Amino acid sequence: MLLKEKMICPNLERDKSGELCFGGVRLSPLAEKYGTPLYLYDEDRIRDRCRTYIGAVNKYFESARVLYASKAASFTRLYEIMREEGMGIDVVSIGEIYSARKAGFDLSGAYFHSNNKTDYDVEYAIDAGVGYFVVDNAEELYAIDRIASERGVSQKVLLRITPGIDPHTYAAVATGKVDSKFGSAIETGQALEITSLALSLSSVKLVGFHCHVGSQVFDADVYLKAARVMLDFVKDIFDRLDFLAEELDIGGGFGVRYVESQPEIDIDKSIMEVAAFMRAYARELGITLPTVLFEPGRSIVADAGLTLYTVGTVKRIPGYKSYVSVDGGMTDNPRYALYGSPYTILPVIESASESETVSVVGRCCESGDIIQENIPLPSSVSRGDLLACLTTGAYHYSMSSNYNKLPRPPVVMLAGGVDKLAIRRETPEDLCALEV
Repeated sequence: MLLKEKMICPNLERDKSGELCFGGVRLSPLAEKYGTPLYLYDEDRIRDRCRTYIGAVNKYFESARVLYASKAASFTRLYEIMREEGMGIDVVSIGEIYSARKAGFDLSGAYFHSNNKTDYDVEYAIDAGVGYFVVDNAEELYAIDRIASERGVSQKVLLRITPGIDPHTYAAVATGKVDSKFGSAIETGQALEITSLALSLSSVKLVGFHCHVGSQVFDADVYLKAARVMLDFVKDIFDRLDFLAEELDIGGGFGVRYVESQPEIDIDKSIMEVAAFMRAYARELGITLPTVLFEPGRSIVADAGLTLYTVGTVKRIPGYKSYVSVDGGMTDNPRYALYGSPYTILPVIESASESETVSVVGRCCESGDIIQENIPLPSSVSRGDLLACLTTGAYHYSMSSNYNKLPRPPVVMLAGGVDKLAIRRETPEDLCALEV
């Protein structure tokens, strides 16, 4: 049977000749110009996602802010877009802080995460003017207090709290359960203890609390449960310690479509539901609703990204399976190897051939170097053909590696039908540049 395609991304279509277009741009000329593997980002789609979030929180909350979760994809051009769109950011390393600073981002609107910040990390972030630290543990609180005191400043912090919510998502990306490596659990009494500690320190200013229940969450009810637990905690802390949180960060994690079977989330509707619940529940508890923060990452950039590959070999084992090997792999997309993540892969040039079931694999000397198993591709697929892996804007460039001493692909931004290089392709010289 012929390959049946349904475009899961709104910025994807085929032109009259049958060629795949992304962000209104034909893909084969981009492959010819920049080579493959090639990361593409639709800048217009990124801006649309930012505006959807900001528009929704401004519409449904009295006071709210949207922070882009940098770990999804972090490079200078993205921070420039976030700055231009009025987004805040969360960062998890001094590398992300440096990139944001290079882009001219006002770091007073940055929130610094991580469960294990070194003294150097703390020093660097305070000296760079990072507005907020999201604190994971007591050791970090003491370090921030000491270093801030040495510099004569008072550092604003939020405490990461574990609400004990299981989002029924991949175990590897579920971060809100009691036994998570992140944060202080409410259930064990540790959240109360670290709050009391923060309030006792002279060079730390506690402004609120943070939680995050996980990634690829498609059910808004998960956020309602987390919001209830966190507002109960805010009320309890107010009653016990006479501290009312100014900010409450309920994290990110809205899911995106990697395959047709996954639903498309209505961001505006989901935020409306969360806002209605939080306003009503805060009134019921008799407290002022803090400024609410959201931290979308994947849902900002995922379907704004696409990776182009060139087929190298096609290996058919009669009676067993067929492999289509491409010039990328787990070095530019490790997510299947890590999580078994599903993807949609399409031929760039439409084919009238019957489809066959194949596994798309990479070029690494590693049996686990697989991009996707048992998917349909035209039986005519052969060396030199272009394949497009969809929804690769999040956790691809940011998780890429040089395994097998392979250079990382370039990143090209598409805006208004125009392509522009954001990150050049690495060279063998780059790979040896730090070797002495």
